[in-house]
Amino acid sequence: MAARAVTTNPAEHAPDHAMDDPGEIAAFYDRCSDLMRALLDELATTPEESRIFPAIEDSMRWPRRRIASVLGGVCHLRTMAFGGRRPYHFLEPRGSVDRRWEMWMDADQARVVRAERRDGLDDPAAHP
Repeated sequence: MAARAVTTNPAEHAPDHAMDDPGEIAAFYDRCSDLMRALLDELATTPEESRIFPAIEDSMRWPRRRIASVLGGVCHLRTMAFGGRRPYHFLEPRGSVDRRWEMWMDADQARVVRAERRDGLDDPAAHP
């Protein structure tokens, strides 16, 4: 994978860990848990829009701290299979208006996730 120029908010947490390869994003989506896929699906609905965790949880009707739990659960997969990379971005609290962690997907990441979701929904074998 070629290195890419990072032109992000200086408060973005580890911008070099954000995936940009469509195949890698699709592989992550395929291998992660159903809850992580649901989170990725939600982030893909508002590309380029950074949101605090409670706002995302509210839109998904999830209880508070569920995102933290889901991210903790996918940590091993991210580390062992993807070198710590992730198909989303984080904004550190110091860069956030609310002074809280925020996350988002860029437009390219969201496009891949929407395509993967559509593929799964169109596949009759995906719905036993």
